[in-house]
Amino acid sequence: MGQFSSISNFLDKNFLHFNAASLVDAAKSYKIHIDNGGKMMVTLAGAMSTAELGITLAEMIRQDKVHIISCTGANLEEDIMNLVAHNSYKRVPNYRDLSPDDEMELLAGGFNRVTDTCIPEEEAFRKLQRHLIKHWNQATSNNDRLFPHEFMYRMLLSGELEQYYETDPKNSWMLAAAQKNIPIVVPGWEDSTIGNIFASYCFTGELSPQVMKSGIEYMVWLAGWYKENSSGSGIGFYQIGGGIAGDFPICVVPMLSQDLDEKDIPCWSYFCQISDSTTSYGSYSGAVPNEKITWGKLLKDTPKFIVESDASIVAPLMFAYILGW
Repeated sequence: MGQFSSISNFLDKNFLHFNAASLVDAAKSYKIHIDNGGKMMVTLAGAMSTAELGITLAEMIRQDKVHIISCTGANLEEDIMNLVAHNSYKRVPNYRDLSPDDEMELLAGGFNRVTDTCIPEEEAFRKLQRHLIKHWNQATSNNDRLFPHEFMYRMLLSGELEQYYETDPKNSWMLAAAQKNIPIVVPGWEDSTIGNIFASYCFTGELSPQVMKSGIEYMVWLAGWYKENSSGSGIGFYQIGGGIAGDFPICVVPMLSQDLDEKDIPCWSYFCQISDSTTSYGSYSGAVPNEKITWGKLLKDTPKFIVESDASIVAPLMFAYILGW
């Protein structure tokens, strides 16, 4: 790397001001939190799995730098889709120039576009559907009820998808999470393609919604996990983007301390948000960290960082720094 011996060295010597400095400060504080025995939640909004965040996030999971994840249903499924259908994805660098007719042509070809990346419906969505329906039916027969991510874990750990792998499995954060059995919270899972597929089976009566545990049950589970794990150096909150993936789990603290009136519930002990949402009126994604003090989520002296930039650039750099690359 010429005068720079590593990514970390490059960041230390070049990222000295503005958002760049915030990135390094937040990464250093993350490392301190983990080194002091703290745990960390990472929340994934947007399409970070399709952006292949797993290349760095999977290693963060393997090295115990991440202890729990909250993500949208889309991020849950799209990491596995990339694992089994990578070669069939289509990149459209000129996506800003696409006409409605161009978009219709992609649809006719079986592609669903996410910015510059098109996910192949048959090779990705339908491939997973054919396997998941077996697990959903089996749970129904056994009178089991599972969380959405637990069905994904069962499918991944069974090895049944290995025949389809088209990218290095070490870059799949879902596979790494399943192998470590780290907890995942998936608020609003039904707002995802696999969620829609599950709903279609419920509509026809082939499945019952009861086989899938709900978002409320996720919050109840999270409340117990938080109480068991928040002692000592506490639990940090690393938020990529905004939306439900971040807002849902961060609220477990005021739920415990205010709604349940439980005493001595620690606030989140670290907070960092990566977002390109501008600070605005009423926007959760654009709210500055100090606003969370008024909701009982953070304390005035909690280490707080916001990096106003593209998460697909910032998060891999921060993870590389935290991993010592």
